[in-house]
This record gives sequence, structure tokens and C-alpha cells, in this order.
Amino acid sequence: MQRKTKWLIAVLTGVPLAGGFLLVFLAKRHASKIEPYIRDQAVEYLRDKFRAQVEIGTLQIGLPPFSPTKLYLSKGRGVLASVTATGIRLKKHEHALLRMNSMRFEVDVGRMFESQKGLTAVYADGVDIIIPPKGEAEKDPERGPRKAPPDVRIDEIIFTNAKLIISPRDPKRVPLEFDLHRIRLMDAGPTAPMRYEAALRNAKPPGEIDATGHFGPWNADEPGDTPLDGDYKFEHANLGVFNAIGGMLNSTGHFVGQLNEITATGEADIPEFFLKPAGNKLPVHAKFEVQVDGTNGNTVLKPVHGRIRNTAFVTSGGIIKHDGDKRRTIALDVEMPAGHLEDVLLLAMKGPNPFMAGILKMKSKILIPPLTGKVIEKLRLDGNFTIAEGKFLRSQIQDRIDRMSRQAQGQPTNEAIDEVVSVMSGKFDLSDELVTLTNLVFGIPGADLRLNGNYNLQTEGVDFHGDLRLQAKLSQTQTGWKRWALKPVDPFFAKHGAGLYTKIGITGTRSEPKFGREK
Repeated sequence: MQRKTKWLIAVLTGVPLAGGFLLVFLAKRHASKIEPYIRDQAVEYLRDKFRAQVEIGTLQIGLPPFSPTKLYLSKGRGVLASVTATGIRLKKHEHALLRMNSMRFEVDVGRMFESQKGLTAVYADGVDIIIPPKGEAEKDPERGPRKAPPDVRIDEIIFTNAKLIISPRDPKRVPLEFDLHRIRLMDAGPTAPMRYEAALRNAKPPGEIDATGHFGPWNADEPGDTPLDGDYKFEHANLGVFNAIGGMLNSTGHFVGQLNEITATGEADIPEFFLKPAGNKLPVHAKFEVQVDGTNGNTVLKPVHGRIRNTAFVTSGGIIKHDGDKRRTIALDVEMPAGHLEDVLLLAMKGPNPFMAGILKMKSKILIPPLTGKVIEKLRLDGNFTIAEGKFLRSQIQDRIDRMSRQAQGQPTNEAIDEVVSVMSGKFDLSDELVTLTNLVFGIPGADLRLNGNYNLQTEGVDFHGDLRLQAKLSQTQTGWKRWALKPVDPFFAKHGAGLYTKIGITGTRSEPKFGREK
């Protein structure tokens, strides 16, 4: 009886103890599978999501203090494992696609082995997202249908210290880079687009950009074709980094497209815009639509409607980098249907007081080749203009114009002829700081002046030659005895349907012009 009792006690004690040891063994064995399983799942997800080769430098799993038995019996539900990975690299047919210094997240151990997995948040730091040139996918020997990545749903992904790098088609060109302070991606599922919030700093002109919108789904075959849209706010962009212009730009708008080609619409304000050679600050407002090629940074301007102070204009064209050039060429078409001449003069000339006012109608082509020196040395203009209701604002010039009009009308002493308005039209061409004017017509009541010549922007020198036609005869331009003395010679100067016709030249400088009769 005593032996049976001992045997029974041994059995009753040993079986639970053995079961406990077995349970602990199974629990520890279960726990030991967690780290390699997470690594395999991470590699599989990144490989199939991006269709790329995946390298992970280190991966560490941190589990909170727990009972192995409880872990095994609960199948890990409620136990959060912290995962930290470093040195993540993705390559796509020998091109780097993603570099990530570190990544961390927490995962519910009990959900790891389910078909649909979920993560609350993923934090990644030091991230480079490299978009390969369009067409590189065709070189992928494994291109074609592949199995879908694991069904992983992530509530949010947060990138810090990130860069978006868009590789050009020409390997000799420098890739475009965008510094991204912080990106928050939300609702990251396998096929649906993600919502995002992004803060980045634009390189040139420097300024802060905040954007919200949608990104994805990721196009594994052509990453550059991944859809993107959003609304942005661009503030305090300093235009002074450019050679020719200055001012602080603020802009808001909407964009839609793909990573390698974006169309943006919006508005921009520059409260104190100025050209550096002149220095006069004027408010500028514009409504625009632009198309940006992300592979090379080329920008095409759809009609941009702008206003410089009180003057409206429309422009279109592009900012393009041609093969072999280190910098971009700016080529624009500008139309000003009814501008204020004084606004344009203030923008282009030194000093706060324009010398003339009027209504300016202008069409012009503007070309700025790749810049290596001053903008004014490279600037090319080609167009035509008309000035109506022109009036010289400097009394010395206007007084001379008024006297000329009195004489031209044969009323040299009529002081009622005062503050006459002028009409001017012509064609202009600017090259190498020299403005060439052709078919320049300057008209005032009683007189027409037709000139061809040039104006030197650097020296302010003028050199114009043409003809002067007056309504009055030569004698009628004078008073007293001169009026009677010149009557016999009137027929010699009355030519081409004018009462007085003569060749004329204007030389000297803008501030001190010299008028003279020529043969």
C-alpha cells in the first residue's frame, strides 16, 4: 500500500511537472521563431511591394517581460514586440531604390501569423527614396506578374530626414533632390492610395512647403508613374538667390499627376518684387498653371495671368535645360493688352520717378539663355509695342514736347496748347544690353517723328535717326519778323504731304538728349 501510494504521488506530481516543462519548452520554441519570422516577413513585404532586392543590416526584437506559458496559451495576443532595423537597402536591377538608416515599429505577436497583419505606426529615419529613370523597368529580367505582397495594413508611416531623389534619363545630369523634413503617410494598405502630410524645404528659391494629399498606390514596375496629388502652401521663398530678381514669394495651390510629371495650379504673391539692376519694389500677383517634368526639372507654363501693381499681363513658355547645358534656358511669350507704362518703367529703370506715363500695349518674346554672368548681359527681347495717351512726367521734357506741338500746329504762342499727349509705337530687339528700335513712330498733335536707332542700357546713350513731319509750314512755326521772312522758303520744306519735312537725329544720353537737323 505504501509503494502504491508513493507511485501514485509520483505520477500525480510528475505528469504536471513534465507537462509544465513541455509547455515551457514549446513556449520558448514559439518565442524563438518570432525574430526570424519577422525578418522573413519584412523582407517578403518589401521585396514584393517594391519588386526589388532587399537587404537588412541588423534587426532586433524586443519583447516585454512575459510568462512563456501565457505567451503560448494566448498565442501571443496582446504581447507587443518592438522591432528595430537598420541599414535597409532596396535595389531594382542594380539601381538603388530605397535607403533607410533605421526603422522601428511594434507588432502584436498574436497577429503575426494571421493572413492579414496590422501595424499601428512605423517610424523611419534617414530615408532616401530614389525614383529610377522611366523605362528602366523594361530592363528587369524578372518583369511580369508576381504574387501580391503580404496583406499588411499600417495606420501611419512617419519619415524624418528624408529625401526624394528623381533620377534623370541622361546619367550625366544631376538628379533632382527634394529635402523632406517630415512625411506622415496614413492608411497604408496594399492597393489603395495613402493620405499624406508633408513638410519640406525647397532648395531654390529656399522656402518652406507644407502639403497634404494622396500618394499611391505604388507602381512597382514604373515608380515614377506612381500617382500623386495634393494641396500645398509655399511661404517665405527668397527670390534673392537668383541673379536678376528679388522679393519674398508666397504661393498656394493644388497639384496632380505622377512623381515624374506634375501639373500644378495656384496663385502666387510677391509683395515687393524687384529687378536687381533697377531696385524699385512693386507688388506682383499671378494665377498660374504649370507642368513640371520631374525627371529633368523642365517647367512648362500654361497661360499665366499676372499683375504688376496695376498692370495685367499674360505669359506662357518654359524653363528648359537643353542637352549640354549646365543651366536652364527661360523662353517666354508675354502679352500686355492695356498696361500702365509707369509700372513697367518703374520695374525696369533706376529711380523712383518714371519719366513717362501712358497706356502700353505690348507683345514680346523673352529669352534668357543659360546664365553664367549678369542677367542683363544675356537677356534677349523681341517684340512690338504701342503707347497711347503718353505723357512725359518730367516737366523739362514735357515742356519741350508742348512747344514742339504748338510750332507743329502753326500756333507757337498759343499757351492753351499744353500737356499734350503722345502716341508711340514700334518694334524692339534687345541683345547684348543694346535696345534696337525699328519703325519707331512718335506722334503729338501736329507732328509725327519716325525713327530707327538704338539705346545702350549700360551707358544710357541714345542714337536715333529719322524724319520729322509737321502739319504747319516752316514759317508758321515762328513768330514776328521770322514768320514773314521764312515764307519764301516754305515750298522747299513742304514735302511728302507735310507742311514741313526734315531729317532729324537724336543723340547724347537719356538724361541729356541732343536734337539736330540732318541732311
